[in-house]
Amino acid sequence: METVYLETTVVGTIASRDHPDPIMLARQLSTRQWWSDAGSRFDLRISDLVIAECSAGDPTAASERLQVVAGIDILAPTDDAESLAEALMAGKAVPESEPRDAAHIALAAVHGMNYLVTWNFKHILNPHLQRRINEICRESGFIPPTICTPEQLLESYDDI
Repeated sequence: METVYLETTVVGTIASRDHPDPIMLARQLSTRQWWSDAGSRFDLRISDLVIAECSAGDPTAASERLQVVAGIDILAPTDDAESLAEALMAGKAVPESEPRDAAHIALAAVHGMNYLVTWNFKHILNPHLQRRINEICRESGFIPPTICTPEQLLESYDDI
């Protein structure tokens, strides 16, 4: 079974109230549709970082986010992941101001995840940075995960 690292923006999209913006609402609906059977299609994983990010903010919203990830296996932090996150920032694949985004990518790569699923287009699923992310992962001895949205995975089901 293929593996998916679930980044925090996806959890927030599943748990959040319907957004008034039609584009954001479409993302929510496609994410929820993907989520409805993601657990049977993929081996889902999160990290302590996802737990920490889901726990932040409004207590009611945090509780709802934590319910989404309850029971999902947690990837262990490793020295290799920390080193890779530092390399991603030093190599300008992720801004130094965004260590958590570098950590998400590094954890997924170090643990051999097939996919990193995210809605973070700024620092994780940024087409201008993808080549550099992949190069740094490979230079560090890791196969980079395919970084994509839940919608992209959902749309690809017919091809699997």
